[in-house]
Amino acid sequence: MQVVLEKGIKVARTIAVLKNPLTWILAGILLLLTSIFGIALFISISLGGENQFDSGMSGEGAGGTAQVSADVLRYEPLIRKYAEKYGVDQYVGLMMALIQQESGGRQLDVMQSSESIGLPPGTITDPEYSIQIGVEHFAKVMKQAKGDINLALQSYNFGNGFIDYALQSGGYSKETASEFSQLMAAKMGWSRYGDVNYVEHVLRYYNGGNDSVVVVGDGTQRFDVEEVLAIMNQFLGRPYVWGGRTPTAGGFDCSGLMEYALAQIGIDLSGTAQSQYDKTIPVPEDQIKPGDLVFFSTYKPGASHVGMYVGDGKFINSNSGDGTSYSSVEQWKSLYPFLGFRRIK
Repeated sequence: MQVVLEKGIKVARTIAVLKNPLTWILAGILLLLTSIFGIALFISISLGGENQFDSGMSGEGAGGTAQVSADVLRYEPLIRKYAEKYGVDQYVGLMMALIQQESGGRQLDVMQSSESIGLPPGTITDPEYSIQIGVEHFAKVMKQAKGDINLALQSYNFGNGFIDYALQSGGYSKETASEFSQLMAAKMGWSRYGDVNYVEHVLRYYNGGNDSVVVVGDGTQRFDVEEVLAIMNQFLGRPYVWGGRTPTAGGFDCSGLMEYALAQIGIDLSGTAQSQYDKTIPVPEDQIKPGDLVFFSTYKPGASHVGMYVGDGKFINSNSGDGTSYSSVEQWKSLYPFLGFRRIK
């Protein structure tokens, strides 16, 4: 009898709870929160769960953005640490792209640096030491390649002996890389030597972007194109200022940007766009190189606008519309009389 009474009391209590409006309100809120969490989790998995890559932002100048996996991205602080130590912090993004190609960040010898110090592949088992040696080696080949990113990248793969070979042949080219690979393979008695497509394989993970263009120079200009471009990149987004010749003016005009950047490395190209036109020599369009100057006639006859060609149909300049920025040569040709490309003597 007592058991029956206890069961009856429990049932009565349950019915009382269910009849209480507050019970249903709390249950509804709990159901709503559960649904929201489930939907959010589904969206997260759908949109991000299958995404293998995260963006790794590089430094200024030629840095750009590296589209790399999380395995590579986790090493960014170490890459930046040694990049600053060896003076190549503007190439952090590029080195992250290099690591994506070399190891995907999944091997202990992260930058595959063992061979650069005469050890068999994969000998280094400390990721930080691999990065230290790899960044130091990268800095050396970049300096020997005189800032030519393509030549430096291919030399990272082939060894720095490729630099002299390429420069004797007029600079980096895919054909030169193939020739060197065949030569070394025959010398070593191997079926192949290195990766002749290494430059393309690295750069597929790298985007120079509008704020940092990858310069493909050949080291034959009178000045270090990469160094001058890095100086100009510091002022991207600065407004156009008529007569602006130094940063203290708040911005530059077209000739002022050229004058200031080149003056920092000891080259005197002072004066207006017309003066700079007169101080340079013409270059046929099929022979242009990064570092050549490009001239247009805008608001008056003669040269009234100037910029520096950086490759891929682009030039860096300061103009009244976008300030210091990158522009398309072809687009400007469609807007203004084109006066040609010219080279600093």
